[in-house]
Amino acid sequence: MIINMIPSIDSFRGAEVTLRRPQPTDGLAVHNLIAQCPPLDNNSIYCNLLQCTHFSHTSVLAVTSSGDALGFISGYRVPTQPEALFIWQVAVAQSARRTGLGSRMLRFLTDADSDVTTRLLTSINPDNSASRALFSAFAGECGATIREFDWFSSAAHFGSSHPDETLLDIGPLDFKRHSQAATPVHSLRHINRGRKS
Repeated sequence: MIINMIPSIDSFRGAEVTLRRPQPTDGLAVHNLIAQCPPLDNNSIYCNLLQCTHFSHTSVLAVTSSGDALGFISGYRVPTQPEALFIWQVAVAQSARRTGLGSRMLRFLTDADSDVTTRLLTSINPDNSASRALFSAFAGECGATIREFDWFSSAAHFGSSHPDETLLDIGPLDFKRHSQAATPVHSLRHINRGRKS
């Protein structure tokens, strides 16, 4: 099912929310959701389709029982650091913010491969205070340390068309502590399909 609309706060409250791996037919819904979540970069629909296929195992989509997309996280394993999961983008619909959904999606990804993932990597720019707050809270739940590094420079890498990007290295992840700190989200359930061995 391709979803074009982001639900209102009235249709979300009290609705069942499911976390699952994205599928190819979710590509357009993901694209539209990200477009409504500044300051996230808008990538092509083709890029989002690749996230929902080649990178579906390291991504997660949150949908209501009626099929509305509320949240999406894209990620991938760093080729030279298989224990590190890099989080590319975190998108949460306006109606679902401040509900713990972003944190719960992160836990979905890290818990699914807790035997492999010991570190979380991501990059943030100075204007994305919501992202910094999310990852700081996640690190606290996991008893992890955050190390910050200068990564991509606005002038040197983006031709001054994009803010600097700071790399966050979060770890080691304590999954026992993590599971005890679970944040409830409205009637949340998981569908964890196709886990790779």
